Amino acid sequence: MLVPKFTGWPMGISNSHNLVEPPTTEPRPYGLRVSLRALDPFAKLCGADWQRSHWFRTAAERDAALAEMSRKHEYSRPGDRPALVYTKVENLAASRGL
Repeated sequence: MLVPKFTGWPMGISNSHNLVEPPTTEPRPYGLRVSLRALDPFAKLCGADWQRSHWFRTAAERDAALAEMSRKHEYSRPGDRPALVYTKVENLAASRGL
């Protein structure tokens, strides 16, 4: 049995070779909150209060991810609008070293 080296996760990582970046304990104070637009039909499947947060080490990393996530993809149809709302968030205690 393979025992993961990183023990900060509440659960083991079954396929660590699939991770883009290895788990880290570095602070990631800059975030993006992804949520659904009001009256989005997808809310019937996952709930009107669905949201997901992504955390980054620097504001520049967050801003680059925001630009990539919110861009109009080449496979989008004409007239398509993004169904997600992106909000910048910050963990003030972590970003200011408190």
